[in-house]
Amino acid sequence: MLLRFTKMHGLGNDFMVLDLVSQHAHILPKHAKQWGDRHTGIGFDQLLIVEAPTNPDVDFRYRIFNADGSEVQQCGNGARCFARFVLDKRLTMKRQLRVETLGGIIELDMRADGHVSVNMGPPRLEPAQVPFQADAQAISYAVESDGQTLQLAVLSMGNPHGVLRVDDVDQAPVHSLGPQLEHHPRFPQRANIGFLQVVDRHHARLRVWERGAGETQACGTGSCAAAVAAISQGWMDSPVQVDLPGGRLTIEWAGPGMPVMMTGPAVRVYEGQVRL
Repeated sequence: MLLRFTKMHGLGNDFMVLDLVSQHAHILPKHAKQWGDRHTGIGFDQLLIVEAPTNPDVDFRYRIFNADGSEVQQCGNGARCFARFVLDKRLTMKRQLRVETLGGIIELDMRADGHVSVNMGPPRLEPAQVPFQADAQAISYAVESDGQTLQLAVLSMGNPHGVLRVDDVDQAPVHSLGPQLEHHPRFPQRANIGFLQVVDRHHARLRVWERGAGETQACGTGSCAAAVAAISQGWMDSPVQVDLPGGRLTIEWAGPGMPVMMTGPAVRVYEGQVRL
């Protein structure tokens, strides 16, 4: 059986996108792992699956698998690619969409300039909602890792994030400390780890070690989490321009209880077919 797919990227965070509205197949974690290998498969950070909704109040269902086969709740860069994909494939003519994910319902808006704005919903700051093991909610937590104590902001953007402020992202120990914190016992479902450099009140640099994917060129939910952490701790003000290795995202957040808005590009790379 051959399945049509599209390769896309959002600031270098790359995706294989499958339309399972007009095509019919049962995708398993082993397929994502096989296709995600950059040497023997298609290669991607995440596999995005477009499905018909199970909720009558939304337009589509959106599922996400990491390259290691694990299914995750949310992917911000993927959400922007999702919006462009369903419009390009004429699965909808609507430019404002409500989409069902494992992490909740998100709202997508395709702008006239080709960028996509995503209403990611309010951040979840209670430790139990992340989930993260802590006695009480705080703006940051002392976390022991590899013999050192780190101050880590912790929140969920539909998936768990830890944000660590660093002086220089170019020198940050992303590939050593990232996996240690991803698998830290205080994160029972693992976590995405952001290394945040504050440049000024509205400009930050960020590298993200993604749960199940390693360091990626960009992470939309990671950018949202970093902006929320920086604003909460008084380091920055909304809107925040976040520069990642793959490019820039704009994040807006008005404070606790308010939704996080993320705006950035989504690009189609090529079309292909894969045998299931």
